[in-house]
Amino acid sequence: MSTQHNLAALYEQLKPSQRMPLVFLGHGSPMNAIEDTAYSRAWSELGSTLPRPQAILVVSAHWMTKGTTLVDVSAMPRTIHDFCGFPEALFNQQYPASGAPELAREVVSLLASHHAAEDDTWGLDHGAWTVLKYLYPDADVPVFQVSIDMTRGLWHQLEIGQTLSALRDRGVLILGSGNVVHNLGAVQWGKGAKPHDFALEFDSLFADKLADRDFVTLADRKELGTLLRIAHPSVDHYLPALTIAGASNEGDDLTFMTDAIDLASISMRSFVFHAR
Repeated sequence: MSTQHNLAALYEQLKPSQRMPLVFLGHGSPMNAIEDTAYSRAWSELGSTLPRPQAILVVSAHWMTKGTTLVDVSAMPRTIHDFCGFPEALFNQQYPASGAPELAREVVSLLASHHAAEDDTWGLDHGAWTVLKYLYPDADVPVFQVSIDMTRGLWHQLEIGQTLSALRDRGVLILGSGNVVHNLGAVQWGKGAKPHDFALEFDSLFADKLADRDFVTLADRKELGTLLRIAHPSVDHYLPALTIAGASNEGDDLTFMTDAIDLASISMRSFVFHAR
């Protein structure tokens, strides 16, 4: 069921002992980390209403691997500034949260059939920390990332989410960070840029199929066809949304947050699945 309402009311009666929600955030430009935008304000509001997790597992569009799914087991994940050409203030940003090594190693075992392995070199890329700083600004919740195996199909990422879903009952917040539409080649800079038709069409299609739980279509390259190829010249920013979809079940309600198209070709659509 898809709903649009105040997030504070949504979580007013949600007790920490209940199943953790699932969150997907369209992170967009790294500048959202240091600017007061509609997106950063929405993330702050969401953070003030989410139940406090025992740990956060992040699947970010910016940690891509080939032939394996890596899990960060470091005790203190480093803040990665994986971008260039931005102001020094952005490079000065740090998110000093601790890791969750024991839990992360359990996730490696959980994902053994998906060629999972430990990693202690990655940390938190900007797909993670630019939104976490608003959700949990004190950086006082342990957090770790799980990579995306780019050699596998779309369906694989749904399976990853389904496998990870059991962690929700252990107080783990699963956070996906990417963009439902992400075509940098079609970006139009400046405020008020008119969204491209393909961006509006794919964003709307995704929202409708997600609400209907038609994940078969969302993971079918042939069915999505040319529209997917235009919306995602590379699917790295699409896959975290499929992870979150895969971790949900029919006992969840779906809430859409921001659904704007930024810079003409970047969907900032965000959504939350929460247990009824």
